[in-house]
Amino acid sequence: MFVDRIKIFAQAGKGGRGCVSFRREKFVPKGGPDGGDGGRGGDVILQADRHVDNLANLFYEPIVKAKNGGHGKGKKMAGRAGADNIVRVPLGTIVWQADEEKRSTPTAQRPTSNSEQSAIPIIDLIHDGQEFVLCRGGGGGKGNVHFKSSRNRAPRQYTEGEEGEEGYFLLELRTIADAGLVGYPNAGKSTLLRKISAARPKVAAYPFTTLHPIVGVIKFPGYKRATIADIPGLIEGAHQGVGLGHEFLRHITRCRILVFVIDVAGSEGRNPVEDLQSLRREIDLYDPTLSSCPWLVIANKMDLPDAKKNVEAVRERFPRIKIILTSAAKGEGMDALKETLAATMTNDRDMVSAGI
Repeated sequence: MFVDRIKIFAQAGKGGRGCVSFRREKFVPKGGPDGGDGGRGGDVILQADRHVDNLANLFYEPIVKAKNGGHGKGKKMAGRAGADNIVRVPLGTIVWQADEEKRSTPTAQRPTSNSEQSAIPIIDLIHDGQEFVLCRGGGGGKGNVHFKSSRNRAPRQYTEGEEGEEGYFLLELRTIADAGLVGYPNAGKSTLLRKISAARPKVAAYPFTTLHPIVGVIKFPGYKRATIADIPGLIEGAHQGVGLGHEFLRHITRCRILVFVIDVAGSEGRNPVEDLQSLRREIDLYDPTLSSCPWLVIANKMDLPDAKKNVEAVRERFPRIKIILTSAAKGEGMDALKETLAATMTNDRDMVSAGI
């Protein structure tokens, strides 16, 4: 199961209480107070790990707690510090402070609201090994050794440990990839990804075979490589929650280059030019900043009838945009596609951006 958005409850450990103790040893009269301090509570820590690809582990354990600190002991011995709870999350995880009044709503199943999109995230974990203390553990209490004085030689005072921080948090994964494949269902995105990388997304003769983003690695000459993400198929109205693609539009916001895959043969009964215009429109309505992102077009299914006629119409409508002719089913045009991606990945400033 792929989970890219989840609400969790995190609670750091409570500090241990201080100890009330008096030294009692042979030949040591009036030994005095020697109660130790309590140990500090454990922290809840998020750690970005490149070997984790989604938030499914938190789906089954949405309550994350760290250990409490140990209580103080006699002979001025401090309690043991509580163990930290380190939660590994995928690269590209954004953490938001969740609204507690919405805690009854299953976050993993509802789309992002405009208010949550405009909120400022707490942290964005984008580097492997990067850590963030989500909830800090409480400090340990003081033992009675701290309360002795010339007037209070046998104190019985101590303090309780502090409560650890706690709260509801929203974790949202936004896939980190150099390029993102965007297109209608059955445009051939998964087949393309299988041809140019070692990724093995599901391929079938029906729409919506890709149910979650899949990232593949493309190897270029000179020991260079880039990552490319296959985004589930978008349809008109995706920015409003229509179809499956709306759940994964957030994953293209990090891509340096958008690659629009078009069924240029119109095998699904659609017009390729209208498809490309519709996709550009949905991207702009979801996030206007994506309109300025460099992009190119892959005219797929060139082996089918009407493809050559339709590709000329696409070129006429978008004369300044790079169009690569491919047939993913037959493996044609893959070398040209890799060469273009290699050039654009190294210098995406040369890409021309155009409006709808």
